[in-house]
Amino acid sequence: MPSMLEINPEKIEDQRLYAEMGLKDEEYRSICSILGRRPNYTEVGLFSVMWSEHCSYKNSKPLLKKFPTEGAHVLQGPGEGAGIIDIGDNQAVVFKIESHNHPSAVEPYQGAATGVGGILRDVFSMGARPIALLNSLRFGSLSQPRVKYLFEEVVRGIAGYGNCVGVPTVGGEVQFDDAYNGNPLVNAMCVGLIDHKDIQKGIAAGIGNTVMYVGAKTGRDGIHGATFASEELSEESEEKRPSVQVGDPFMEKLLIEACLDVIHHEALVGIQDMGAAGLTSSASEMASKAGTGMTMNLDLIPQREQDMTAYEMMLSESQERMLLVVEKGREEEIANVFRKYNLEAVAVGEVTDTKRFRLVHHDEVVADVPVDSLAEDAPVYHQPSRIPEYYEEFQRMEPYVPKPLDYLSTLLNLLKQPTIASKEWVYDQYDSMVQTNTVVTPGSDAAVLRVRGTEKALAMTTDCNSRYLYVDPEAGGKIAVAEAARNIVCSGGRPLGITDGLNFGSPENPEIFWQMEKSVEGMSEACRELETPVIGGNVSLYNESFGGQAIYPTPIVGMVGLIDDVAHITRSHAKKSGDLVYLIGDTYAEFGGSELQGLLEGRHFGKAPSLDLQTEVNRQKQLLTAIRSGLVASAHDVAEGGLAVALAEKLFENELGCEVILEGDLTSELFSETQSRFLVTVSKENKQSFEQIITDAHQIGTITEDGVYRVKQDTVVVLEEQTSTLKEAWKGAIGCLVKSKG
Repeated sequence: MPSMLEINPEKIEDQRLYAEMGLKDEEYRSICSILGRRPNYTEVGLFSVMWSEHCSYKNSKPLLKKFPTEGAHVLQGPGEGAGIIDIGDNQAVVFKIESHNHPSAVEPYQGAATGVGGILRDVFSMGARPIALLNSLRFGSLSQPRVKYLFEEVVRGIAGYGNCVGVPTVGGEVQFDDAYNGNPLVNAMCVGLIDHKDIQKGIAAGIGNTVMYVGAKTGRDGIHGATFASEELSEESEEKRPSVQVGDPFMEKLLIEACLDVIHHEALVGIQDMGAAGLTSSASEMASKAGTGMTMNLDLIPQREQDMTAYEMMLSESQERMLLVVEKGREEEIANVFRKYNLEAVAVGEVTDTKRFRLVHHDEVVADVPVDSLAEDAPVYHQPSRIPEYYEEFQRMEPYVPKPLDYLSTLLNLLKQPTIASKEWVYDQYDSMVQTNTVVTPGSDAAVLRVRGTEKALAMTTDCNSRYLYVDPEAGGKIAVAEAARNIVCSGGRPLGITDGLNFGSPENPEIFWQMEKSVEGMSEACRELETPVIGGNVSLYNESFGGQAIYPTPIVGMVGLIDDVAHITRSHAKKSGDLVYLIGDTYAEFGGSELQGLLEGRHFGKAPSLDLQTEVNRQKQLLTAIRSGLVASAHDVAEGGLAVALAEKLFENELGCEVILEGDLTSELFSETQSRFLVTVSKENKQSFEQIITDAHQIGTITEDGVYRVKQDTVVVLEEQTSTLKEAWKGAIGCLVKSKG
């Protein structure tokens, strides 16, 4: 790269060098208009990252406004590092989800690891102690060697960072589909606990106050990471490995403790993570939110590499760094807190009344721009929208009805499907018990952690069936929120709110933008009905691989719920023989986007399952009432693979058996993915009380001790197998696929 001094503003314009940084012609002209002159190289860099989709949401802002973001218990909605919801007793839960898709596609270990590190910083920058990590992952077919490599390395990266930093990885989801062959998705979620009095904001308030840099030194890793995350993957993406940051979980552990120490210091004014766009975003956003300006001397920035330019320092996304604003004259008090943890803590600038962002390097002003122009004035695009032809074709189709099946072999094959099969190969690599608060570990409907010193617990989950969203984005959006809530309720919790990770292809493709619109509309409607406001999230667009092949629309829902009393914690597996098996809800022939359709046809099409939100709300409330009344032994939502799979999963933990009698069309009863259904077990003595609360519960059988999974129609046995045989197929599938040569 030539010296920055050699690249003058005229050359930037004449050779359209701004386009290489991701800026469009009209955006460059807008910057010239804002400044009243041509920007220099560093200034172009500042605008390019702050006006990228990853930082500015310029294509998604019009859609994000549709989300309900307020509620009686919401203490902090979108706009800060993470959202906050009150859980009583002057305590609150803090949570957020973020994507690290593009970095993970080219450097899976570090891409996944730094995704975990970044989401932790979003949470502890609010003043909260991180208590749990979750993830939501998407990969292509495990028969492909590169997909296998990405899968193994992403999981290893999540484990490597999370286990070392001392925060338990307690839950998540992994799904596999050819739509992700070229573009995996890696979404990381963090949940933290905070006392109301400790809540922090990322603001640069108080004219004359000091800006302090704390944490690791700045290197050249991650430069232009935000821009890289705002473009399609291509053959050249492999060359962008330097755009992937490198994480140090041991440094992060020290940073967590230091930041949680310093939040109690009265000299602290504001604190923010240096995330996407590094120093540029944290500094400009903190000043903009406070209505102030900021001057920084880049000679003072701790650097781990020689001769770094202003451009490189401002655009680096080196990890484990925070920006603080502290009261003038009290810098040494704050620095001493960080020195205790052997961390850098350096005064690098001050808050001004100019509303300008001014950078000095080697005694020269290298950037001087209005601070709001970076943080607030990015262009907002109202992209054109067009209904895809495939969707109109799907809507015209007659309902898909599978051909006659061999029920046992179908069930065995479904249990081996990677999306359904046990994820033990994944979560066995994670430390889910560190901090010793985890009550329900990975493998149940939702993870559960006790709130130490209280009778309360938190349930948490990540969910999204992207196949439904592909065949019908609006229906799929509703289902994603509803399924997350079902998982929380099955664990004994009341859903509180969501954080979303919106993963889509290019918004400049009208059909993709239509998918975004409809997904958000469906999610918003479900959030309103289920009273789960959106308190923050992340948008990841341009998830397209070579040749413009977009992923399925994948808006991940991260949800947290409150369990008022640990006595209400409910698990998904059946506990003892003799318990009654109930199916809550009726079943219809709904196979569009289903696992069975994918297994039999190798693709997904037709109509998604329908969802009546009022029915969903009523069933969830009734089931939660029954759980809180102590009437439910176990609860599990009926999801991928239908009742047949849910029933098998219910038996695996204790290798019990069941005898179930079904009526009607058995293919539908066993494998349809009709929504708003739950599979629960109830002790015989609670039968009458349970049936009085749940208005549409059907007793379909009993749990047996013989270890045989048995389904009858009338008196005829139509499906029978040892639970241990089914479990073996389900448990070993992913490990076998990973080990297989191919």
